[in-house]
Amino acid sequence: MSDGIMSKAATMEIPISSNGDTGSLPEDDSLEQDLQQVMVSGPNLNETSIVSGGYGGTAEGIIPTSTIKGSGLHQPHPSPAMGGEEVVRGIAVEKFDIVKKWGINTYKCTKQLISERFGRGSRTVDLELETQIELLRETKRKYECVLQLARALTNHFYSLVQTQHALGDAFADLSQKSPELQEEFGYNAETQKLLCKNGETLLGAVNFFVSSINTLVNKTMEDTLMTVKQYETARLEYDAYRTDLEELSMGPRDASTLCRLDAAQSQFQSHKDKYEKLRADVAIKLKFLEENKIKVMHKQLLLFHNAISAYFAGNQQQLEQTLKQFNIKLKTPGAEKPSWLEEQ
Repeated sequence: MSDGIMSKAATMEIPISSNGDTGSLPEDDSLEQDLQQVMVSGPNLNETSIVSGGYGGTAEGIIPTSTIKGSGLHQPHPSPAMGGEEVVRGIAVEKFDIVKKWGINTYKCTKQLISERFGRGSRTVDLELETQIELLRETKRKYECVLQLARALTNHFYSLVQTQHALGDAFADLSQKSPELQEEFGYNAETQKLLCKNGETLLGAVNFFVSSINTLVNKTMEDTLMTVKQYETARLEYDAYRTDLEELSMGPRDASTLCRLDAAQSQFQSHKDKYEKLRADVAIKLKFLEENKIKVMHKQLLLFHNAISAYFAGNQQQLEQTLKQFNIKLKTPGAEKPSWLEEQ
């Protein structure tokens, strides 16, 4: 990330609008969800491995139980029972340590989160990055709406093509059984068959559009937002340990406090490094996502426009040319159902 973006990270004081009176505040659903997120990310206590990691983070190390040795294993001839007891005791101690660290981390993050929400604390803000993140979330919501409508259009049009197919068969049957109206029923049957054929072609184009938008929204955008969630968790942890360090720094400087201060400084630096790495990752992903979005949507909007326009203008040749232009292949004619996208 450039120095310009990094320098914009600042610690902002959130004003207290309620003067500490929480009784008149409306229920904050987002606060409850955030607290649930804090509590859900519990430690991994699997019997065969011990995972070292904090709230909301990924596992940083797995220690196989086979490498844990008890203090009694140095004896010349330890009994199998005693050796087993020492291994179990070692596992139990390390698991307890993991739960303890997770509990402390969860407490600090929960305290920081509540402090921020009620205006009694400060949070680190990267205005440029958070503006981009909010824009991404808004864009994703709008694209989800387009995707929902495009799917509805596809379903409705599929039903129309099915009806046209059945109507064409009915006209063809009546043409054979009604000599006095054979010609009239005949050309109506041909018209419906042609409409059905063109409808199948349009369905292929629209379904290709739907598939591409779905990939963009639910895979590409969602992948970036997963990194954003990790970044937001790291930001909360960073501020929690920053606040803890600041509080200890203002206290007395006796031997006990100095020891705790050194530990707090080490933990703060660790969370700061994690926060800055994830902030850089998010900035890079947002940049590449924007480039990819423009490329994908330019192609898909051109396809959608050309296919819809050619179909409703009755230009069969232009409709088929549109599918060739975008390398869309349909199923072979004669399928029981109208053709859908097979491959791209």
